[in-house]
Amino acid sequence: MSVAAANRLTRAWAATLPGAAGTVLSGAGVYPLLSLLAGAAAGPAAAELSAVAPTPLVLPPDVKAAVGLWARADVRLRPRFRDLVAGVLTDDPAPIDAWSNEHTGGLIPSIPVKIDEETRLVLAGALAIETEWAEPFEDGEAHFDTGPWTGSWLWLYRSAPTLDGLAVLATAAGPITAATVRGRDNVDVVLLLGEENRGPAELLPAAIAAVTVPEPASADALRPLVDGAFTPEGPGVSVERSELPGCTLSLPRFTVRAEHDLLAAAEVFGLGAATGATDAAGHFPGLAEEPLAVSGAAQSATASFTALGFKAAASTYAAAGAGIPDLHHDMVYVSFDRPFGFLAVDRPTGLVLFAGWVGEPDPYIEDY
Repeated sequence: MSVAAANRLTRAWAATLPGAAGTVLSGAGVYPLLSLLAGAAAGPAAAELSAVAPTPLVLPPDVKAAVGLWARADVRLRPRFRDLVAGVLTDDPAPIDAWSNEHTGGLIPSIPVKIDEETRLVLAGALAIETEWAEPFEDGEAHFDTGPWTGSWLWLYRSAPTLDGLAVLATAAGPITAATVRGRDNVDVVLLLGEENRGPAELLPAAIAAVTVPEPASADALRPLVDGAFTPEGPGVSVERSELPGCTLSLPRFTVRAEHDLLAAAEVFGLGAATGATDAAGHFPGLAEEPLAVSGAAQSATASFTALGFKAAASTYAAAGAGIPDLHHDMVYVSFDRPFGFLAVDRPTGLVLFAGWVGEPDPYIEDY
């Protein structure tokens, strides 16, 4: 249930993304905080939060994750939250930033937490993954004279004798070419290229729906990408006659970063009622003895795709104050040469750890 709920959260969040700029988000990074708040909430706030995060999420062992809590010295926390205390909250965010830096391996050196005299406590979560490719790419350069990526870019190439991990998905957002890049551990990155007029708010939710299943009972959560019907008519796919069969995949090397204000889409996270006016007991009587309401919530995230592997991290906070056909004579080329999406997925469970959009690749610099 929790994997399905976390994936629903990621789908709903991705559907709110504006424009087509590069970005990355982690619903799996927000979910544990929402689940904790749901367990401590009362009234309408509890109902909204429980609808989004009904049960705790057990994160996979390959994921590095932590939760920390900072409260003012005079805040009397309920016993169940005292084990989460990482320090005393002051007006200085440096201790929280240091915690984020430590638990994300330096990928998120600071959290956009806003602390003022009204802030009574801060609940933070960190999530990070890193994997090496089972089959690495070759580094190279690509130059385009026309199109959205005019210029020179750092480019990655890889060829394989089979089409394993490649599919064209039929979705509500039209056909999506999906190429799964397998990590050495249990993390896969699924590259997603849709029709040219499809942005992240359309493509990412449709792709998540297509490649994940609710609480899979087997270790083949992404089986549709491997066994699904494939035709060489998907976006970015071309076929040429060749003496040898196979598939050549090319894409830019990329790094994307983003900061998200969760309260800008409070209803997605079940935080609408939790930010409103409260009675004497507050919205979270199970968290502390004093009345509390959510005063801020945000996430910082980053993801990098290179020739050797993939790494991503997110730090989140909530503050409280008041089947493939026979192509043995064809060589299939798949080129991600315009803006595209990606998912980082835990292979055994189907949990979407990160979702993102590549608006622009890493530029090629001579003697890089």
